[in-house]
Amino acid sequence: MHGPLPLAAATIAPMTHDESPRRSEPTGDDIDQAWADHLSPNRRQVMAAGLAAAAFGGVEGAPSVAPQGPQDPVPPQGQGKSPWGYETYKEPTPAPVSLRPGEQQLPAQPRRYTDIKSYHAHIYFDEDSYAKAALLRKWVADRFHVELGNWNREPRGPHVTPSFYFGFTNDLLPVIVPWLQLNSLGLTILLHPNTEDPRADHLHYALWVNRAQPVNAYGMKKPGPGEPAVEQICPNTKPSVPLET
Repeated sequence: MHGPLPLAAATIAPMTHDESPRRSEPTGDDIDQAWADHLSPNRRQVMAAGLAAAAFGGVEGAPSVAPQGPQDPVPPQGQGKSPWGYETYKEPTPAPVSLRPGEQQLPAQPRRYTDIKSYHAHIYFDEDSYAKAALLRKWVADRFHVELGNWNREPRGPHVTPSFYFGFTNDLLPVIVPWLQLNSLGLTILLHPNTEDPRADHLHYALWVNRAQPVNAYGMKKPGPGEPAVEQICPNTKPSVPLET
């Protein structure tokens, strides 16, 4: 709300032959401009004084504050303590151990392809695509002699989204791979071999149909003593539909 308008803002309208002098009503723009003209000089003086005081060491009588260097963090009062302590910012940045096969030392010769004993196909889905997954699962069971696993409605093992899997023997590879490429229904599919190194199987030897997605296989270990060197495939389906050719 503006106060009384300074006199300089009022204007006198010109007279005609039958009129006496009359004052015109100021507009909103006139009022805003009048207040700006009235106050700006004072405001400029105050700002200039403040800048000068800052440049020459502050206002007289005000306490001076010495510049301080970086301070060690202290636990906030009344807010608990960090379980990591208060020295983590001093830790060096270590390089993680390389887990990619064949990179610690270059191999002298290629591996035998017969090291692959079987394959897994993992089909991923979500609440919007489960109907496609159900149809693809039925097509597989009706046409191929494979080991069909359960529905995984939640993340399981290294797989971070709902999925199902089927395992198959090497002789089916040249048929199942192109069949899945043409019948994926747009779903993401991970195809990986089964060797003695399940981590490398999932992360470094894998093939993808459509897009790839994260696989949490970093912590997977090689089989221990007394365990099979390679996961076994035991087909459990009873195909009844001839494969389209």
